[in-house]
Amino acid sequence: MAAMYSTRQLLAVSVVALSFYLSHGRVNPSFKIKAVNLGGWLVTEGWIKPSLFDGITNKDFLDGTGLQFKSVTVGKYLCAEAGGGSIIVANRTSASGWETFSLWRINETNFNFRVFNKQFAGLDTNGNGIDIVAVSSTPGRSETFEIVRNSNDTSRLRIKASNGFFLQAKTEELLTADYAGDSKWGDDDPSVFVMTIAGRLQGEFQVTNGYGPKLAPKVMRDHWRTFIVEDDFKFISQNGINAVRIPVGWWIASDPTPPQPYVGGSLKALDNAFLWAQNYGLQVVIDLHAAPGSQNGWEHSSSRDGSQEWGQTDENIRQTVDVIDFLTARYAKSPSLYAVELMNEPRAPGASLDSMTKYYKAGYDAVRKHSSTAYVVMSNRLSSDDPRELFPLASGLTGSVIDVHYYNLFSDEFNSMSVQQNIDFINTNRSSQLNHVTTSNGPLTFVGEWVAEWTVQGATKEDYQRFAEAQLEVFGRATFGWAYWTLKNVNNHWSLEWMIKNGYIKI
Repeated sequence: MAAMYSTRQLLAVSVVALSFYLSHGRVNPSFKIKAVNLGGWLVTEGWIKPSLFDGITNKDFLDGTGLQFKSVTVGKYLCAEAGGGSIIVANRTSASGWETFSLWRINETNFNFRVFNKQFAGLDTNGNGIDIVAVSSTPGRSETFEIVRNSNDTSRLRIKASNGFFLQAKTEELLTADYAGDSKWGDDDPSVFVMTIAGRLQGEFQVTNGYGPKLAPKVMRDHWRTFIVEDDFKFISQNGINAVRIPVGWWIASDPTPPQPYVGGSLKALDNAFLWAQNYGLQVVIDLHAAPGSQNGWEHSSSRDGSQEWGQTDENIRQTVDVIDFLTARYAKSPSLYAVELMNEPRAPGASLDSMTKYYKAGYDAVRKHSSTAYVVMSNRLSSDDPRELFPLASGLTGSVIDVHYYNLFSDEFNSMSVQQNIDFINTNRSSQLNHVTTSNGPLTFVGEWVAEWTVQGATKEDYQRFAEAQLEVFGRATFGWAYWTLKNVNNHWSLEWMIKNGYIKI
């Protein structure tokens, strides 16, 4: 990347570096970013562009889909007794966590079933070889099943084990793989189950593993090439936005041959983004949105099945630091690199404060190894009781920024609020929350995600305009700036492009 930048540009970076330290961490004390997130581009989120999944065979059976199985003969749900580590029974009248089996997709018809305590359902190879248990921590042939669906009623299915026989609920306490032959799909067939989908994920893991190694490369590269283009950067620059926050996944550091099921090509798209940003005078915040192991268990951090496993080992933390090192080294000489966000939305308590502190310190050092000017953004942990918990670390680091995300969504308290109550909440509660993390001698503050959307039904265009204006005014006080989520989205109010073009918001 260094060859792309001229001597004049590198000189300008050096001048900025000097001013960085003279201003105690502000390159330009009066400059704040007004940014838009490029969500759903280099890290997949199915709700942003559902059509990306349309070509997947059996697309409702992706990794992380939670399935519940009710025996048509016993009339009760399959259950991993005690959540796992024991037998599978068919004696529950209702379904919850222990009765939910999370898919690991092998191909369009073969799967592993992961249970509540993370074991995999499989044949009892230490017993009679036909009883179904959930004792293995890693899936193998004995934990592999084929799902056969009724073409006339896809909620009815049969499950074939690796021994070639179908599962059957013989009694409430006995689930075995020893049923042979075809089925007429009647209620008298113990090998027939009625399936309920209890939840699903649509992230990067799901889309790439869903298409598989033959189809995924073309699908993803076409998406990266067309979803965000240079004209979008032109539009952004002409409408009051001066920066982009670009979510990336950890696998980008292994491009062009990332570990399966991920595919190469996102790094080239990020290279293009930096060139486009330079062409239109925009700043770039690189945001590590998906860390190895998933820092929150959600689809936008590319969790395979809802598990949150980031930060459990020093090796995992080192791997994450290496991604930051790679990205900063690649773009440090770009005049558009404004900040590196070390991680998006780590979730407490799974992401412990100790692991976050260890990682953020090492990540900060990795950025500083390559850049003295790039800001280093640290996202607050979701579900933490203390929004200032990172202050002891961040306050001692020059050019540090705390990222907070404010949505009038995702909590029951907003469900019954009126238009005015939502606006009042911004002016009062959000203002107070932002003030609490904004101090004269602490880190800068960044509202890294917000949106002019709510749960209000029947709101008018003027209502949306007022709601957006209130947030722009309050979040404009953040000392680093703000970023709208997101530029493009099939849901109109989540699309800043749509909001601007239709007069709902003016920056």
